[in-house]
Amino acid sequence: MKIDAVGPTNAERRAQLTRDRVLEAAVEFADREGIVALSMRRLAQELGVEAMSLYTHVRSKDDLLDGMVEVIVAEIPIRPDPAGWKASLRGTVLSARTVLLRHRWAPAVIETRVTPGPAMLRHYDVVIGILRQGGFSLDLTHHALHLLGSRMLGFTQDLFDDSTDRDPAEATSLAEQLGQAFPYVAEMALAATHDGALGGCDDDVEFEFALDVILDGLERLHDVG
Repeated sequence: MKIDAVGPTNAERRAQLTRDRVLEAAVEFADREGIVALSMRRLAQELGVEAMSLYTHVRSKDDLLDGMVEVIVAEIPIRPDPAGWKASLRGTVLSARTVLLRHRWAPAVIETRVTPGPAMLRHYDVVIGILRQGGFSLDLTHHALHLLGSRMLGFTQDLFDDSTDRDPAEATSLAEQLGQAFPYVAEMALAATHDGALGGCDDDVEFEFALDVILDGLERLHDVG
């Protein structure tokens, strides 16, 4: 006699819920649907429970977002580099960027958080430790943290969005419109296209370029000190 499998009841699903499971499901949902689509109701549907059941594990939407950030930051590996502070810091920042690129929604959420959790504090402690153990004074370490800013977490706010490759004809038209009033902006608009002198922009290349400039500058200050 064949017995059809019966899925878990709502009560069983509620019993299986933990804060970690709720946060992991929220991250998975945001990765798939985007952070704007995430709500307590949608998340509850995702988990197969009533929305009120979630409040046993997360106090509010803000608590949910705080926890999601913690999940993301906890994914950043700690990989000390025997080559020294510069290689360790570079590797840590680029590892953070690799994680953030898996969760494209995360930077916008991180920027809204006001209280760092344990995972975030651990990451800050790792970065500060790399600098302090590398011989940086407390004062120079403080300056370095401000200089790195969100780059410590693998992202930065660009001045403008050049992530899409502008059509050369469109770029030429834009340059003609801007040319007389803003000649240098027009020059850059033409150059930063697929067929222009600079070619299309690569966000990863530009991120690493800026990081290396920062690290080179810190190295000079460190050596002077």
